[in-house]
Amino acid sequence: MKRTSRDIRTANRYEVLRQIIAVSPTSRQELAAATGLSLATVATLVGELLDLRLITEVGFEDSAGGRPRGLVAVDTSGGALIGVDIAETYVHAELFDLGLNVLARAEEEVRPGASRPEQVAGQVVAAVGSVVARAGADAAGRVLGVGVSMPGQVDRDTAVVEYAANWGWRDVPLLDLLAEHLPYPLYLDNPLRACTVAELWFGAARGRSDAVVVNLGTGVGAGLALGGGLHRGVSNSAGEWGHTTLVLDGRPCHCGGQGCVETYVGAPGIMRNLRELSPHSPLLRSADQTATIDALAAAVAANDPVALDALRDTARYLGAAISDLINLLNPEVVVLSSWVAARLGEPLLREVRAAVARRALGRPLAATEIVLSPIPTDPVSLGAATFALEGVLRSAGQRTGPGTAPRAGHPRTVAPAG
Repeated sequence: MKRTSRDIRTANRYEVLRQIIAVSPTSRQELAAATGLSLATVATLVGELLDLRLITEVGFEDSAGGRPRGLVAVDTSGGALIGVDIAETYVHAELFDLGLNVLARAEEEVRPGASRPEQVAGQVVAAVGSVVARAGADAAGRVLGVGVSMPGQVDRDTAVVEYAANWGWRDVPLLDLLAEHLPYPLYLDNPLRACTVAELWFGAARGRSDAVVVNLGTGVGAGLALGGGLHRGVSNSAGEWGHTTLVLDGRPCHCGGQGCVETYVGAPGIMRNLRELSPHSPLLRSADQTATIDALAAAVAANDPVALDALRDTARYLGAAISDLINLLNPEVVVLSSWVAARLGEPLLREVRAAVARRALGRPLAATEIVLSPIPTDPVSLGAATFALEGVLRSAGQRTGPGTAPRAGHPRTVAPAG
């Protein structure tokens, strides 16, 4: 799709702001060096961001005998952003300042059987209301936008969830449902993209040209950063690695296929791995994925033999699937992210590294680092908040500052720069 001059300008504005958030305070000269843009272009973009009150002047630094250089930094008081992580078992919301520092968190449980679109939308509205209330009396008036991450196939331009396999959703206008109750601009995307953006901004993919972010939760996918930027694919569907075939004629999957990666390394798949090893294991917590994974992690730490075997089986499947990604994409880093990876932690990482070493080709493997996500907060909520930030920058041409952002409905044509 041909990019317009406005698209390019928005992308450049976004990249300059990203660099300022990453390294504050900083000078225009340092920004030009970091982004590859000319000093004149950076000076213009910095001026626009100052007008939008997203950044502020913070003084000067000496420049080796020359004129002192003006420094700019994020204006953390200039507004707030909300990121919402919708998962199969919970809705998690976080409110951030413009430096993407967490100011408040809230979570709502999604109970089994309570996953109709209207029910989930209600949980999102409740989580957003809670996080705004916890952030303080003036928080509602400072929110510039809400980024919403929804697992499945989403059309971010029409704000429609085209297909969510785990819940059987098809063509759900999710943001329309939310806009009836939330007076903020709303932006929709997928957790694979959210996790990847979070890692590019603050995590293990920062400064890397090619990275894969493996999202391990109830569902499974792989966010892709190729050539230094987020790779979406032609229909915003790239990264559905969880629905590639790992075992021919293997376990049935929600997507209608068999033997998908997700059925062996997602939380329900791990529970099945454990059940096949020990049908009556006390580690199994009925249909409670979170409790089972927590119990498994604790048992692994205690060197329980069944738990260790279940971890090795999971890592064997995961290692085979990651080896395919390494052989195909030759990334600099593979990041294990999301709640299952966080809970199983270093023991899972060690076993996965060993399994990958047995299967991946030597040359691409030698160039790839496999790590756990270092992001201390929920990476999906953090990434979702950047969707809202992108939207603020894209709409900058229609307003004079963040205080005049639209407060009702949602932009239906927003196409963020990332």
